[in-house]
Amino acid sequence: MWTKLKRMLIGRPLKSNESHSQKLNKFKALAVLSSDALSSVAYGPEQILIVLMAAGSTALWFSLPIAIGVLVLLIALVLSYRQIIFAYPQGGGAYMVAKENLGTNFGLTAGGALLVDYILTVAVSISAGTDAITSAFPSLHQHSVTVAVVIVVIITLLNLRGLTDSATLLSYPVYFFVLMMLVVIGGGLFAAITGHTAPIHPHPSIGTPVMGVGLFLLLRAFSSGCSALTGVEAISNAIPSFKEPAPKNAARTLLMMGGILAVLLAGIVYLSYWYGVHPSSDQTVLSQLAGTLFGRNLFYYIIQVSTALILILAANTGYSAFPLLAFNLAKDKYMPRPFKVRGDRLGYSNGIITLGALSILLIIIFKGRTENLIPLYAVGVFIPFSLSQTGMIVHWLKKRPRAWVGKLVINLIGALICYMILAIFFLTKFPQIWPVLVFVPIVIFIFHKIHEHYMLVAEQLRIDFSEPLPTIHASDNVIVVPVAGITKVVEQSLTYAKSLSDNVIAVYVGDSPEAIEKMNKEWEDWNPGVRLITLHSLYRSIVSPLDKFISTVKYKADQRGATVTVVFPQFYTAKWWQSLLHNQSGVLIKATLIRNKDVVIATVPYHFKK
Repeated sequence: MWTKLKRMLIGRPLKSNESHSQKLNKFKALAVLSSDALSSVAYGPEQILIVLMAAGSTALWFSLPIAIGVLVLLIALVLSYRQIIFAYPQGGGAYMVAKENLGTNFGLTAGGALLVDYILTVAVSISAGTDAITSAFPSLHQHSVTVAVVIVVIITLLNLRGLTDSATLLSYPVYFFVLMMLVVIGGGLFAAITGHTAPIHPHPSIGTPVMGVGLFLLLRAFSSGCSALTGVEAISNAIPSFKEPAPKNAARTLLMMGGILAVLLAGIVYLSYWYGVHPSSDQTVLSQLAGTLFGRNLFYYIIQVSTALILILAANTGYSAFPLLAFNLAKDKYMPRPFKVRGDRLGYSNGIITLGALSILLIIIFKGRTENLIPLYAVGVFIPFSLSQTGMIVHWLKKRPRAWVGKLVINLIGALICYMILAIFFLTKFPQIWPVLVFVPIVIFIFHKIHEHYMLVAEQLRIDFSEPLPTIHASDNVIVVPVAGITKVVEQSLTYAKSLSDNVIAVYVGDSPEAIEKMNKEWEDWNPGVRLITLHSLYRSIVSPLDKFISTVKYKADQRGATVTVVFPQFYTAKWWQSLLHNQSGVLIKATLIRNKDVVIATVPYHFKK
């Protein structure tokens, strides 16, 4: 039943040689990997206006030079990550760049910050989309957490079906949103030129002096507007997901994403200025623009639906990039090995499921109100931005390829702007972003503990090829068979044990002298040709007396270089619910021995027919 449900939800398993079918072309990759960056058009310009409005509506003209500053940073980041794609075609983005050029801890800082940021991306995006849904259907407001969790589960299942399946389905809403935004910008510019549509409020002239506007306020507005750049790095993390030639296709996709984002961002900021849009608590900037240009008709609601969809689907960038980044960290032994394993549909299923589960946990903890996480979300991505830029500066200084000076300048400009934005974040929003100073060191500590464990395991498992294998006679090995009575299961286990060695011991643990006496008599009457050892348990425990007995046997066997094998008789019921009617003492004994003893564990199964 579980297998049928899994096949229905996820699809048939794919063969390893079908991996080429899960590679993305440029247009599907653009939709899947750019949804986070493109969705920021829905809130990035608004963040600029909110900060400027503190100085009054006449200060809103500063949104234009601030938007130009954001576009300059966008160009620097796109050009920089394009260089990273060709320099590090195996993927990994900021993690690989920082690790190889700045050192392991810087790489782990970038990797840890990005992993946390992708979790926040999913939680924040889904919560924002849920807010849009509950605004349209107020009756769902009290169930907003449930709605958000259901959406996360659906997107998780879509991604478990594989990249091409999720990309095919999710590309339509992304391109639909881009089309709607182009319609809004085109219609707004046409109305501005022809004068057909009156502004909401008169817009201030560019250059109008404004009291109370200082450098601090402008830098704060600039840093808020830079939230529109989250997700730019995702393509460089996911290069292996592209069709060949992967680096070239990834670079072209990055340029397309940067171009679309620049047009949409510049267009929305300019129209917001021209039509005198003021940020409002009950209506977004996009909503005001659409309502002014087209009226509150069906087309207006189509634009709102496209915005809600892109906010929800922004989460998919996290699902595309998180598993690949986790794979790179696991490959370097800084994350658990299961993150390297491909699932039935050739995706890194453990990374996808982990991201979904952690996002759901975050949504539940914050009850779907993740507004306070947005500053963390923004600063979390600018840490790897800054480290990747710095790493590329070191990379060019080391390698010095042809035309390296121009490439160095691009990264230098990007690094200076990114560090400036980080400094502004910490100066202006420290009460909201201080947790990053706690989370990231904890994540790095966990990475190091995982790596230390793997190094210790490798050291203990390493073989010295100069030493020959020890020679042990099979007759020296000891086989211990715990028995609870005389049954067909025990008979089968003893037969198997005797095939391994002549030195077989059956062990019975009784809770009273009468039980032990009865067992000895029945064993003598049966006479299976195996010695029976009986143990009296004063406290009715089977595990403790058996554990002590095996320790004694193991000590004696070690002295002569022999092996101790414990053979467990285990019966399995015909139906799953029938197993609940039997005790699980065998499972407890095996768990204890596996945890505490260097003995071989063997299970002899006996399946009931009815």
